[in-house]
This record gives sequence, structure tokens and C-alpha cells, in this order.
Amino acid sequence: MATARPAVVRIWQGPGGEPQEQGTRQVVGGTLRQVRRLTESQAQFLRAHAPGPVKMTVPSPNQFPAISFQPGVTERFYPTRSALLWALVAIIKGELAALVADGVPYIQVDEPRYSYYVDPRWRQHLRDLGEDPDTMFDEAIAADNACLAGVQRQGLTVAMHICRGNNESKWYAEGGYEPIAEKLFGTLAVDRYLLEYDTARAGTFEPLRFMPRDKMVVLGLVSSKEPQLESQDELRRRIDEASRYVPLENLALSPQCGFASTAAGNLLTQDEQWRKLELVVETARRVWG
Repeated sequence: MATARPAVVRIWQGPGGEPQEQGTRQVVGGTLRQVRRLTESQAQFLRAHAPGPVKMTVPSPNQFPAISFQPGVTERFYPTRSALLWALVAIIKGELAALVADGVPYIQVDEPRYSYYVDPRWRQHLRDLGEDPDTMFDEAIAADNACLAGVQRQGLTVAMHICRGNNESKWYAEGGYEPIAEKLFGTLAVDRYLLEYDTARAGTFEPLRFMPRDKMVVLGLVSSKEPQLESQDELRRRIDEASRYVPLENLALSPQCGFASTAAGNLLTQDEQWRKLELVVETARRVWG
């Protein structure tokens, strides 16, 4: 990676005040070369200390080309964002294979970039970069599936998490899943989807009609951004609403994202985070027993 002016300025929104710009100086300025495993030390630590099965999370390769490709710098090594993407595929695919070999029972791929393709502002931003958003979306799915090819074994769960940004209680994209749902849910080689659904920014449950019957859907109805506890009755009502499109036995409940997707975390205290998790557990027991 090379240091240069920000490759992309993202507009983070909420809570309070005007939208804030945040750029990245971590742009690709050389040929990528993996010098160590991405999650080896974390996987070793968890296997040694966790009292039960563990989940490991890795980023999708789609996370990086839109924010780490800088014209005039990156193109000397990767002429297009597509070329950079496929170089990253090899790294992520190798990491997933290593986690399978480690015996990790639950692997999650984090894929917030799919939110670009449901937000008209981000779709226009991609056009402004000289990219076609629909072509990029198709390639994003192909890249994720290439990473996941062969990452199957008995007893392994592979999941994909999709959100709209999560940093200091801010977000950067909005829009329901409808424009991408059929292809997104129907063609990715994962067992379950963890989907943001805590605010109106994520749209309705209707796009879940495209969900194959053999997939699990984890409804992210509990906000990791806001400290206020959700109403359990409202959570149960929304789970019931989602069950019109996905059978109740194929649904689960979670926070919509992590409490600390970045080092800065979100604007919640540790105690408030525990109350959120307790609400998830209590609600799940009442719904599913």
C-alpha cells in the first residue's frame, strides 16, 4: 500500500450535525504480496480460549477496489479496478481455505459494498469513476463466489453479512434490497445471510421472496448504533412480518452489525451493548423456544 491523497471521500451521515467526509490514504501503490495470514493469530487464540465453537470473519475482496484504487497510482500495477479485485480474490480465497483447514465451524464474509448498488447516490458515484454499477455488481458476485469455491465441508456454516456502513454510529448508504435481491440471494454460495434491517434505510422484507428455501436469514433488527433498547413486542412483530417471505424456522435474530466494526466503535457503552445482546437472546427464546 502507498500513501497518497485520499482515493475516495465517503460521506458518513448521522448522528447529529452535518454529513461528514472521510477519505482513505490507504491506496494500492504496488503489486500486492501476502506476507502473513489475515486471521491466523485470532483463530489460534479463539480455539485456545473460547468455551465453545467460534466464528471467524473475513472481508470480501469487493471491500477494497472502490476505496483503494487511485488513478495515477494504482493503475501502474493494476490497470483497472477489476484487475485489483481479482488479485484480492486470490488472497481472500486462500484465507478461507486456511480457516477450513483449521477446522473453524463458522466463517462469515463481510460485504458492505453491496449497499453501493441499491443507493442511487453511490451508483452515480461509480459512474463518475467511469464504472458501470451493474457490471460491477455482477463482477462482485462472481468474485465472492470465486473465493467461496471449494470452501465447503460437513458441519461448516458459511455466511455473508451485508450492511450500509457502521462507524461511530454513522452510516453511508441507504436503499432496500429489491434492485439486487434476486441475483444476490439466488446465486451466492453461502448458507445464510445476515441482513441489516434495523431502520427504514434497509427497506421492506419483500425482497426476501427471492431467498432460496435452503438458506437461513439472520434479521439484523437490533441497532448497534443507537443505545435505546428496541421494544421486544415490535421485534416479534417484525419477525412475524418477515416470516411471510421466509419460513420462521429459517429465520434468526441479531444486531444489524458489529458494535465495533472499526476501532472507533459506536456511541454505546459496554453496558448498553450487553443489554442489546440480552434483548436478542430473550426475544429469540420467546420466538423460537
